[in-house]
Amino acid sequence: MWQPELQSGPLPLYERLVLALAHDIHTGLLAAGTKLPPQRDLAFRLGISVGSVTRAYVEAERRGLLTAHVGRGSFVRGASSVLQDIPAAEQGAGLEPRRDGMIDLRCNTPPPISLATDLNTTLTTLMAQGALDPAVHYVEGTGLTHVRQAAAQWIARHYGLECEAGNLIQCNGGQHGIALVFSSFCAPGDTILCESSTFYGARMAAEHLSLKMRGLPMDDEGLLPEAVDRAAAETGSRLLFLLPTLHNPTTRTMSARRRQEIAEVARARDLLILEDDAYYAYSERPKQIASYAPERTFYLASLSKGICPGLRLAFLVTPSGVPRERLMRGIRALGYCPPALGALVFGHWAETGKIDTIAQHIRREATRRWDLMRSVLGDFVASPGGVLSPHAWVPLSALDAERMTARLLRSGVEIMPPEAAAVSSSADSGLRLCLGAPATLEDLARAMKVVLSVIAGQGCTDQDGLI
Repeated sequence: MWQPELQSGPLPLYERLVLALAHDIHTGLLAAGTKLPPQRDLAFRLGISVGSVTRAYVEAERRGLLTAHVGRGSFVRGASSVLQDIPAAEQGAGLEPRRDGMIDLRCNTPPPISLATDLNTTLTTLMAQGALDPAVHYVEGTGLTHVRQAAAQWIARHYGLECEAGNLIQCNGGQHGIALVFSSFCAPGDTILCESSTFYGARMAAEHLSLKMRGLPMDDEGLLPEAVDRAAAETGSRLLFLLPTLHNPTTRTMSARRRQEIAEVARARDLLILEDDAYYAYSERPKQIASYAPERTFYLASLSKGICPGLRLAFLVTPSGVPRERLMRGIRALGYCPPALGALVFGHWAETGKIDTIAQHIRREATRRWDLMRSVLGDFVASPGGVLSPHAWVPLSALDAERMTARLLRSGVEIMPPEAAAVSSSADSGLRLCLGAPATLEDLARAMKVVLSVIAGQGCTDQDGLI
């Protein structure tokens, strides 16, 4: 059975696997007609994800290194130049390979609307006012005072959560806020409790900080309070991370009663809570968990999913009773202070009402995309815990989800590997489709037709080498 040696370097893991395959074909280690191991088996032996192997096999097929046969598996096509199909710039620069015609549904972003004119106008106005000077200097570690005041008003107006500007920390995007809390209140080896499937960025942060994540069972409303209680007793965990609104990836939303029950368990077990409310802009929902347990809940409001990801801006509402010095040490360690330019733009947009107009445009476009998706996929998609969602969830068995991910990739549609969100063996499995990622509505329509063809028309065989 073929077991390649993967070289270290800046290239993505799947790309290094393609290079190893090309090398072994070129040197004669793999002869034409050799059957490659099933993706699941190779992933297990290499200690990598099935998704990485799937992407590598599909990319290798695109480059002519192998061929896949329905019901039989993947076979080496024949000797070829190791790098003949790989641009020289991509061999050492860590760049993604070209994917001609590929529609990317991986990244959960707001639907694209043009903000270039608004940004140019804002920067011109700020320059005329002499207000851009903070953008070229170090600022206070928690962010500019007037920006945090604007953020507190914005969160109260649009999120319905009253907070003091003094309890706000400006973060370099939601990912930074997650890493800041994880690193400030957990030590290496500690366990963080979370839903059985969760935001991939949180998994990455925990892994980078040598923390464990324990995924807990969910029902149709999300995380089960009794599971939190039991896991807190078993692990001694001090931190619960969760997405109670339009959960990523399943789109479930907790009821007011469920949020209150979670808060009560956290108080009884002395758990801190990190409540990620990234998708509020898309859903009317009950009060935040932070309003039920304000003394122990970090509340994270990010602009990345509902306004503009390029601003790299989020605000962390901190409980008044937690040791603030821990957070300040974390801020200094992770970046010293937040960048000011995006914050200045946000402050101006909040003051002039522009941010409300942008949010309305995004919600309108998100509604068009959601309606288009539902018109094509219908009941294959789980009903979200709101009137719409920036991502759709197609429930499937784990094996079917892996197979269909491979089929979608071969058909020109790329999604996040299903196992990326899973934290436990009991995690819900399926396909997450990020509706805001395609550049145009036409691209999204093409992608949805491909998805429908794969999940309804072609079915599954072992063509993808998963069994």
